[in-house]
Amino acid sequence: MDQTFFHEGELVGVLTTQPIDRVLDYKAPEGGCALGAFVEVPLGPRKVLGVVWGAGRGDWDYAKVRSVIRVLDVAPMADEMRQFLTRAADYTLTPMSAMLRLATRAPGLGDAPSMRKVYRLGSVEPDRMTDARRKVLDVLRDYGGLSFTLKEVAEMAGVTSSVVKGLVKLGAVAEEDSPRDLPYPRLDPDYGRKTLTDDQETGAKVLREAVRSQTYGTTLLKGVTGSGKTEVYLEAVAECLRVGRQALVLLPEIALTSEFITRVEARFGMKPAEWHSGVTMTERRRCWKMVGQGEAQLIVGARSALFLPYRDLGLIIVDEEHDTSYKQEDGVLYNARDMTVLRASLNAAQVVLASATPSLESWANVEAGKYARVTLTARYGAALLPDMSAIDMRVEDLPGSRWVSPTLAGKVRDRLERGEQSLLFLNRRGYAPVTICRGCGHQIGCDDCDATMVEHRFLKRLMCHQCGETKPMPTVCPSCEAEDKLAPVGPGVERMAEEAQALFPEARVAVLSSDLYGSARALKAHIESIARGEADVIVGTQLVAKGHNFPKLTLVGVIDADLGLQGSDLRAAERTFQLMRQVAGRAGRAEAPGEAVLQTFQPEHPVIRAILGGDEEAFWSAEAGERRAAGVPPYGRMAGIVLSSTDVQEVFDLGTAMARQDAPLRQIGAQVFGPAPAPIARIRGRHRVRLLVKADKAAPLQQALAAWAGQFKLRGELRMAIDIDPQSFY
Repeated sequence: MDQTFFHEGELVGVLTTQPIDRVLDYKAPEGGCALGAFVEVPLGPRKVLGVVWGAGRGDWDYAKVRSVIRVLDVAPMADEMRQFLTRAADYTLTPMSAMLRLATRAPGLGDAPSMRKVYRLGSVEPDRMTDARRKVLDVLRDYGGLSFTLKEVAEMAGVTSSVVKGLVKLGAVAEEDSPRDLPYPRLDPDYGRKTLTDDQETGAKVLREAVRSQTYGTTLLKGVTGSGKTEVYLEAVAECLRVGRQALVLLPEIALTSEFITRVEARFGMKPAEWHSGVTMTERRRCWKMVGQGEAQLIVGARSALFLPYRDLGLIIVDEEHDTSYKQEDGVLYNARDMTVLRASLNAAQVVLASATPSLESWANVEAGKYARVTLTARYGAALLPDMSAIDMRVEDLPGSRWVSPTLAGKVRDRLERGEQSLLFLNRRGYAPVTICRGCGHQIGCDDCDATMVEHRFLKRLMCHQCGETKPMPTVCPSCEAEDKLAPVGPGVERMAEEAQALFPEARVAVLSSDLYGSARALKAHIESIARGEADVIVGTQLVAKGHNFPKLTLVGVIDADLGLQGSDLRAAERTFQLMRQVAGRAGRAEAPGEAVLQTFQPEHPVIRAILGGDEEAFWSAEAGERRAAGVPPYGRMAGIVLSSTDVQEVFDLGTAMARQDAPLRQIGAQVFGPAPAPIARIRGRHRVRLLVKADKAAPLQQALAAWAGQFKLRGELRMAIDIDPQSFY
């Protein structure tokens, strides 16, 4: 039987967050410690965070073993969480210390609870009553003696904070100290129930029964944009609350959280816990602790919310499950959608993957019988799916410096006359993707990367989208020093906005691009103003495709539908298909019918025809057939290996040696391609070389990769990153 408690002086094995590749032995402290306890331990001269992972190994002189300094006052890590981290580390070939860092990303876990002032109804009635004072006392009476912060009381009563402070002096309001890390308010599963359509009710019933079973299962919830998928999966959340388990909703973009939190509050009467880079450090610590104590019923967050210490996780929703932002591309390389399924299987929890355009991986798992499927076929209420058509750019009369065709411009003018909104979609940030010298042909590139710099005219700077480096827009060519010869080539959203303003001078033009906002809050405010109708023409990047609801938007014009069709990415066709369908789905979400038009030079391309025809099943079947024939995901396995160093020769030498010494991979029938310079061969001054490994679906790829990579010692500046199931190939 495994030991679950260790008495003072017994040896315990502690996994720390430091980059050490093993569990270290320590003596249990005074009072002992439990398996999974979060502890502070000495490591050299420092104190570091760790978790009691099991009994110590005892292969070290007991007299020299140091003691655990203290046990932190937080809930111990559950057995299923330790299993999850171990299995995720094995799958992604990540050191355990890096996995533990993902699971402890809350500041000040070991700090004593900080205090704050809270206010509730006092015992004295004030001698002189004013309107403002009465409002404060009424609010506190209405809530039955609950306490609130000064800001909350003042806001709810519609008075200034000085009114509340005045009542404290009189004894009419009591001021007390309270810990900051308070439980979240309880959500009511029956508070704001909506009447669902027959289609939605059928889907909701399936999900409710799955949650009630309290067993593992994954369901793909597929529905055309605007079909009410959110309402359906919120019914599953309600069922999860009824059975007393915790629910997690993952969203792909922080910009979506504000609108979603409002919907949750309307449905359950209170706000859920939030976990993403937009919340404060204090709130982050509170969320981490309350999740572990079971005092947070519903968590809404970004992909890292998957690593919170849930007490009893019963349901995980992955909204827009096809979205590429669920794949973490730096540090620990993991796909949150796949890890969700692993986490749920260890928790006997249900997973709902929601999307209008599912990933081929999820579609294939449904076909293979691994996932269940619920399909919503109709748009909610009076909204209809938009009409879709292509504009053949080969026959449009368009000057070289323009990108909006006369046909599309005419459709936008029709909408302006009717007081409706139009969206011009272009998946390129900035003003122009390339700046070229018309004298010598030099393209302005980044000093530290092999990438061209993108002009951002609003910022008056050039920016590298690989490393984030910026520099002022030069007035002379860096190569031939010619003046006034630098010209922007190709359009970005900023340039499109300029063109839209020139074409429609009377229109209010708004630009939606993630890099134009200093904070998530500013972006949310801008999106809300557009939804209220404070813009006529919206120019946007793929940010627009993600779940926003603009009721007055009736026309979507895709400027360059061919943009994603080129390139070596095996998912190029799938991504173009998903993005175009998602963008088109923004149109006609209220009463007025919508229309989506795609400007293309290849109207006969099979992907463009599939988008226009709307026969999604035919597209998936054809795409699946091609991938199966090529033996690539989801019908085969792949791993990308990126080697990098400041020395180009060193990195190619290692790549060549790895390609030659591939015996561990050959034993499982895997093939190695490369080494070759990565498409962006230098980032932040580091030269990059790629190798690609391809294997059968059933091949034990991770063990073979570990044995293969283990043959080589990385010295000096050399770095190796292994990406299982790569999503991008740059």
